[in-house]
Amino acid sequence: MIRAFVAALVILFAAVGPAYAQRAVIRGLDKVTGHARDYTITVGRSVRIGSLEVVARACDRSAPEETPEVRIYVEVFDTPPVREGEEAERREIFHGWLFASSPGLSAVDHPTYDIWAVDCRS
Repeated sequence: MIRAFVAALVILFAAVGPAYAQRAVIRGLDKVTGHARDYTITVGRSVRIGSLEVVARACDRSAPEETPEVRIYVEVFDTPPVREGEEAERREIFHGWLFASSPGLSAVDHPTYDIWAVDCRS
C-alpha cells in the first residue's frame, strides 16, 4: 500500500515537474562475463537485463546551477531460472533512487547483475 502511494507520488511529480525527463539511461553489468551495456528506458516502461526486469518510474537531473546529479527511481524484479515444469517466481529485489554520482548508494543486491544510473534524456 505504501509502495503504491510512493509510486503514485513519483509519477505525479514526474508529470508536473519541469526537471523530469521522459527517458532514463541505466548501465547494466553482468558480473560473470564483465560485459556492460547501456539501456534507454522510457519512464513507465521496463527493460530486461538477464533475469532482471528494471522499471523506470522517474528520471531527474539537477538544475544547471546546482551540483550535477542524475537520479532515477526504479523498481527491480528478479525472475531466476527454474527447472522445466516449475513456475518462475517474480520477486521485487529493489525499489528506490539510483544516483549517477554515487552508484554504490543503491542497494540493488544481485549475485550476477549490477545496475546504476547514467543519464536522463527528453
